[in-house]
Amino acid sequence: MASGSIPSFTFKAYGEDNPRQVSGSGSSSRHHSDSESEICPTTKSLARLCSRDKDERATALEKLSEKILVCLELDRTGSARLSKETLLHLLRLSRSCPLQEVRMRATELLCIAQEEGIEVPRALASGPSAFIPAKELLIEGLNQDILVESFLSLGRVDHLTMVMALHPSYLSCFLRTQHALFELDGPLPRDWRHYVSVMAAARHHCSYMVQQHSKAFLEAGGDKSWLSGIKHAPVKLRSLHTLNKLLAHRPWLITQQHIQELVCAGAEPRWSLAELIHAVILMAHTHSLCSFVWGCGLNPEPDHIGGYAFHPPSPSHIPRSPHSPAHEDSRPELVDGAVEVEVLMKRMVELQQQQEEEECTQEEMVTRFERQRSESIPTAVVRGAPPELVLGLVEEPEFRYEDFAPRGEQSPSTMRAQDYSWEDHGFSLVQRLLPDMGQFLDEEFQVVSNLTYNRMAMHEDVDTYTLRKALWNYIHCLYGIRYDDYDYGSVNVLLERSLKVFVKTMACHPEQTTARIYHAFWRHFRHSEKVHANLIVMEARLQAALLYTLRSITAYIK
Repeated sequence: MASGSIPSFTFKAYGEDNPRQVSGSGSSSRHHSDSESEICPTTKSLARLCSRDKDERATALEKLSEKILVCLELDRTGSARLSKETLLHLLRLSRSCPLQEVRMRATELLCIAQEEGIEVPRALASGPSAFIPAKELLIEGLNQDILVESFLSLGRVDHLTMVMALHPSYLSCFLRTQHALFELDGPLPRDWRHYVSVMAAARHHCSYMVQQHSKAFLEAGGDKSWLSGIKHAPVKLRSLHTLNKLLAHRPWLITQQHIQELVCAGAEPRWSLAELIHAVILMAHTHSLCSFVWGCGLNPEPDHIGGYAFHPPSPSHIPRSPHSPAHEDSRPELVDGAVEVEVLMKRMVELQQQQEEEECTQEEMVTRFERQRSESIPTAVVRGAPPELVLGLVEEPEFRYEDFAPRGEQSPSTMRAQDYSWEDHGFSLVQRLLPDMGQFLDEEFQVVSNLTYNRMAMHEDVDTYTLRKALWNYIHCLYGIRYDDYDYGSVNVLLERSLKVFVKTMACHPEQTTARIYHAFWRHFRHSEKVHANLIVMEARLQAALLYTLRSITAYIK
């Protein structure tokens, strides 16, 4: 299990606001401006707050304060020298910067601006997650070091990072993979990488991920018109549409033919195998992250559309963001939650003893798998049309997930893990076509598979291996992947129905996730344990989607 520190990345103002990128609710004659005085804060000066040198950081903070105060002094005529972008940057720092001195100074500057009569933005959410209490994700908590490192490396600490920081060893390797995918040298240009992720996030109506990558796309020099609709993007990028929708919703339908249409000599436009594998990993990576975003109920960032509003200086009611995951006011009763934990622990012990004493025939193992994959698990109420933010970025929005094995229907052939696996086949193919990326992905899979704190709810010194294995294999079962040596009867023993509902919703149509189904399972478990379950679902889904695509690429190469 990896536990290394986050790599030091070159700060590229990721997420820094650009006048082309920010639009939002509210208007004011004093916070909109097309041109700022040269004395006002710039992206470069704001980036100096991320210096690893404490003295340099302190100097940058003082200069930032001086510039803003000078702007306010000069702003007596209402000429709006403080732009919306500067105000939103201050809001983000005041809400999520793990460096206390920066966070407090940003808060102070916003207060001064408000006292001067400038309408300042207010965050619409009380914390990173609509499902997890903010006090459990406080940036002054136990994971302070990894959040500080993230801020110094990336220039911001977003809600995704704050929630993942509940599991620092996983966050560390995740950030390495993310950096390699989007920043290191590779076959795809940097702006294309982020646009591919925008396309992928739009499949799951994930405004959060669309906005994150839209900003990064523009910062990498991308054409703003592409974000107004996929029809404005190059034909080569648009040719990924079929692969994108299948990867997102039904990866088992991907065939050698889909690969051939993109990479064969007569294809126009033609993708190289290296370019295609890069795009495939970007799409699958983003699809699985959408599962995590929805599954953890992440709120919009303070500088996202839907994450802030401008209000007059007097206090007013802050409405809930319309872009937050749908959730209900009530939570399920916690009656007998402790009893459920005891029952689960007893089942884990009994199951281990039973497996040591009994041996199932191969026929019985297959029967149990088929029974599991054809089980009917209801999911949440289907959402309506995609939100306006992603409407023009998704083609065929009606194409959604369908069960791999609907009752009474002929299903596709099961993928036997023994015939095509990540360890024996996928890893080496990715390493060959996109050097080092196989290693990054493998580390993620290994860390999440081995991640354990040897505790469960209120109990310590608990071996949770069988539970973690059941979760991983259940997700692969939903995607039609079978392990010959696994007894799928274990899934029904260890995974309660409410957990199955959550897992299937999150893995297969995450945009339907609600607070009710999040709170309904593992009612006496810590939120960090539920986030752990989210990580398992996310990585198992990622690997399943990659396996189907890599198998088709292997078939094409042969």
